[in-house]
Amino acid sequence: MPELPEVETVRRGLAPHLEGRVIARVDQRRPDLRWPMPVDLVQMLTGARVTGLRRRSKYILADLDRGASLLLHLGMSGRVRIEGEGQGTFHRDTSILPQHDHLVLTTDLGTTITLNDARRFGAVDLVREGEAHPLLARLGPEPLGPDFTAERLADALAGRRAPIKTALLDQRIVAGLGNIYVCEALFRAGIHPTRAAGRIGRARIGELHRQIGEVLADAIAAGGSSLRDHRQTSGELGYFQHSFRVYGREGQPCQREGCSGIIRRIVQGGRSTWYCPVCQR
Repeated sequence: MPELPEVETVRRGLAPHLEGRVIARVDQRRPDLRWPMPVDLVQMLTGARVTGLRRRSKYILADLDRGASLLLHLGMSGRVRIEGEGQGTFHRDTSILPQHDHLVLTTDLGTTITLNDARRFGAVDLVREGEAHPLLARLGPEPLGPDFTAERLADALAGRRAPIKTALLDQRIVAGLGNIYVCEALFRAGIHPTRAAGRIGRARIGELHRQIGEVLADAIAAGGSSLRDHRQTSGELGYFQHSFRVYGREGQPCQREGCSGIIRRIVQGGRSTWYCPVCQR
């Protein structure tokens, strides 16, 4: 499933083509994805101007001038494609079958923005002004935002017996972190993934906080990680998977200078965890 860097990459790709534009036409080709789409979706979107495009956790939110926001979640296989005259040349991946194009927005400039989702685990919804949407209501701070500080992270982890890997995947503690980047951040910070979250000193939590920000920034700069389905809006692959230091590297030598460890894989909470047993403690 796309994680924060992949979703942020898609948001940045969409922004020049949606922000400030009017949605002139809406083609809704099925009533649902993972959940039913709003019955008034076409009515709310047609003729609306997009005043801003933002990301909350792993959700993209297009703010409208009608007191609502369009919420998009890519699920496991969702992709967004941009095509149109006057908007440059865009890649058309022939492996993306048109029968999986479920929502097509056409702007006042003639640009089409298509949500394609073969497995239909994604979501399309409307967030009404003043509404506490259930997908957003209990999310913690954004890991790249000003509210996510080392002190706040340390306070959230204090007293927790859960392994630090499991705790960081709790979206109430920090929003948007997923399996890939938690593994990578823990490696960079030198913290063993099974260590109890509440037994990690504040100095090490401070280093973990710094590494979370750095690994996410590095991944966004690389366009995310293309493991199975992720593509940027241009159709290009993300390249951060070539920078993985532990994720998916079971049995390979640790890349930390001077470390003789071999990367191991364990299962925590039904998810694979990769780590170095020598330099992560």
